[in-house]
Amino acid sequence: MLLVDQARRIAESINDPEVPVLTLGDLGVIRDIYEEEGCAVVCITPTYSGCPASDYINALVSQALEQAGIKAFIKTVLSPAWTTDWLSEDGKQKLSAYGIAPPVDSQSDDLFFEPTVPCPNCQSTHTRQLAEFGSTPCKAHYQCLTCKEPFDYFKCFKRMSA
Repeated sequence: MLLVDQARRIAESINDPEVPVLTLGDLGVIRDIYEEEGCAVVCITPTYSGCPASDYINALVSQALEQAGIKAFIKTVLSPAWTTDWLSEDGKQKLSAYGIAPPVDSQSDDLFFEPTVPCPNCQSTHTRQLAEFGSTPCKAHYQCLTCKEPFDYFKCFKRMSA
């Protein structure tokens, strides 16, 4: 259990390469860690299956564990799919402080529903979406109509109901 606990502490403390104020623990992408034949098996669920940072994140985790003397195997787990529900409350606060609006739970199954996204700079809800995709595919680009500042919005990803 010591190996698993140590591996979890290390893996969850690694910063996300796309949003460096977040750790992998904040994102909730480290889904499981278990020991198998003296090796830490780290199960990682990417924020979406086409995430360009996935291989880099896997390499960062593997390298950090190796530097700590832990033999590791990285396993990509796509099901269940990552959801913004896995983002920690601390992570949401870090996003906002960094200038990225955290996900807004829209309570809508409408694919084209546009949520009311508060500005992370002045907290005004008088905002508008400029582009469906921002600096990364998991973010949309918005503008605050009160303070006039542009900002990214970390899109809300929910599991589709069956």
